[in-house]
Amino acid sequence: MSIADDISERLRSNILQGRIKPGTRLRLEDFRAEFGVSWSPIREGLSRLVAEGLVVPEVPRGYRVAAVSKAHCADVVRTRIRVECAALRDSIERGDDAWEAEVLASSHRLSKFEARRWQPGDYEQWEAWHRVYHQKLIAACGSPILLQFCFMLHDQRDRYRSLFLAKNEPNRNVAREHSEITQAVLARDAERAVALLERHIERNGKTILDAIPA
Repeated sequence: MSIADDISERLRSNILQGRIKPGTRLRLEDFRAEFGVSWSPIREGLSRLVAEGLVVPEVPRGYRVAAVSKAHCADVVRTRIRVECAALRDSIERGDDAWEAEVLASSHRLSKFEARRWQPGDYEQWEAWHRVYHQKLIAACGSPILLQFCFMLHDQRDRYRSLFLAKNEPNRNVAREHSEITQAVLARDAERAVALLERHIERNGKTILDAIPA
């Protein structure tokens, strides 16, 4: 990884996990002291997060963590439904046996995790497997640009979930939803799979929206 990669990855993780709160001003001087580098890789790393919508630039040369709101979260949910359902449909059409195997493996791993008794700290591990599962579902769509948009929206979703559902165990019904989506995908039933995914994203989005203070 380059220095700019390292800076952007560390910041992205801290923002998505809620360790750096929305609206926080990012001091370039602090990054320069922490990483011991010139301004160039710091600005490059921050520019990547600006492109992802996690950081916003300020006049004249400052940066701030992007704010959050019900309206923005609702927009993330609506847009995610559009692009991720399109990617799933294309993956079902284009995916080969190797793709099916990866979907099945990620589904099995996630279902085992969801079926067990939860321990402290399990939530973050569930988040990681949950993210991998959704990424595998759309991995065969054939469009790197579409995947990039999907992953950016996953980041935004994860950020809202971390901020407003921190330490809340996921609803156990989500395991059944994942199972139903997987069955429809492996049966190559695109209409049912897309309908189930849309309902899944919409329901989870509503849970997060309901937790955001007005």
